[in-house]
Formats: sequence, structure tokens, C-alpha cells
Amino acid sequence: MGGKDFCSCIKDALACLRGFCCGFKRDWVLRNTDVSEVWGVGRKMKLHLEEMGIKTAMDLAKADPWTLRKKFSVVIEKTARELAGTSCLELDDPDPPKQEICCSRMFGKRLMELAPIKEAVATYMMRASEKLRAQKSLCKKVRVSIRTSMFNPEEAKYANGVLIELPYPTDDVRLLTKAAVDALDRVFRPGFKYSKAEVLLMNLCQAGEYTDDLFAASQPADATKLMAVLDQINGRWGRGTLRSASVPGDPVWGMRREMMSQSYTTKLDQLWQVHCY
Repeated sequence: MGGKDFCSCIKDALACLRGFCCGFKRDWVLRNTDVSEVWGVGRKMKLHLEEMGIKTAMDLAKADPWTLRKKFSVVIEKTARELAGTSCLELDDPDPPKQEICCSRMFGKRLMELAPIKEAVATYMMRASEKLRAQKSLCKKVRVSIRTSMFNPEEAKYANGVLIELPYPTDDVRLLTKAAVDALDRVFRPGFKYSKAEVLLMNLCQAGEYTDDLFAASQPADATKLMAVLDQINGRWGRGTLRSASVPGDPVWGMRREMMSQSYTTKLDQLWQVHCY
């Protein structure tokens, strides 16, 4: 059962039977599951277990754990104890929210004008704000930076960034994009061939975790509802279905992806085609 904990499979099966807590239905699943379907039991181990009279998951659950440990490993011992109802494998805690969120890309070609760089920064901010809302965080500061290539000795070198303090913690892509795009006017220098831009969301916090002045501005409730609708639409119909007006659909500065692998398993128009003659 490729990499999936067998106990979680039992839970799914019993949930379908509407009786996870029912010992009878749990035993039914164990009795009707071949021991080879248990996670961690390979072809060779199955033969050894069958020699011991262990042919089903129920047989494994009733087997002596210490014997299994001495003959095989501590892993199979814990698996048997788990099947018998004794918790041995701790669940992993979910990853904590990130303290910073970064989005940066190399341009498909060198850019010398400000307008396409602003498009790129708006696009990167769109992606960064999606990650921000996905972990239900708010952003207090934004850093925007641009730079030229550091590896071409024939090109002039330049790199600079600016830190923007937002009026209030927010996850509103409109406010974040405006702050980042307007800040580019302060760091852009004409005459350079820019190769990369970066947006960095900083000082992140969860909603309700920050204490502000009683009279300070806060994110409007309408903005929060609008962002929820934005994420719902893009989640259902695909990323970029609904986006900021400053984000182009097919940018000329996009990354070069001529050699990118096809999405054979996730896109119908990129499935493998087999021709029989």
C-alpha cells in the first residue's frame, strides 16, 4: 500500500461503513485484509509471516509483538500494536505559519523599462498574497528589490531594494500590489538591464494576534470578503482566472519554459499519445 499508513486506510474504510468506533466492523476489515496489504510488509516478509500462520491483518494484530520485533524489526512490532489498538506512531504536528513569504523569478529576457518590471512585481505579489491568505496571515511590511545579472562581466551591475510599511496588517492583494509597484519608482535606475525582481512579505501575524492603537486604521471587512471570493474563484477555475488588472495574462518577460517537462498526469491536453501501426 504504497507509502500510506495502513491504519489510516482502515479509518477510511470504517468511516465508509459509518462505524469507525464499532469493534465488530473494525475486526471485519482486519479479517478481510491480506497481510501483504499492511504498510511495511513486503513480498519476502509476507512469506515469513505466512510460515508463522499470519495471513491476515487480524492475525498480525493478534501476534506476539516481542516475537515480531526479534524476528523482523521494531517497525513491524509497532505496526502490530497499532492494529491491536495500541497507539505507537505519533502524528506529526502541522507546520507553523511562515514568518516571511518570498516570491522571486528571473525574467525571460533583460528588461530596461519600468513598465514591464512593474507587471512582474504585480504578478509576484499576486502569488505571494495567495500564500499569505492560505496560511490565514496578515502582512505588516513589504520589501521589493530588483537587480541586474551578477554573472555577465560585460553588463553594468546594480541591485537595490526598498522596505514599505503598510498602513495596517493586511492580506488584500490590491493594497499590497499598489505599495510594491509604487515603491519601484524609488529604486529603478534607467540604463541597466534588469534580470530579476523579488517581493518579500514581512512581519506576518495571524488575525487577532496584533495589538494596535484604538484609532488606527484596520483592514475593512469588505476587503476580507473580497479576497475570500477571489480565492474561491481561482481555486475552482484555476490560478489566474481572476487577477489584478496590472497582472498580464501572457507576459513578454515571462520565464523561458521551452524545455519544461509536460504535465502528463494533471492536464488532459498534455497526456501521452501512443500511436499503434
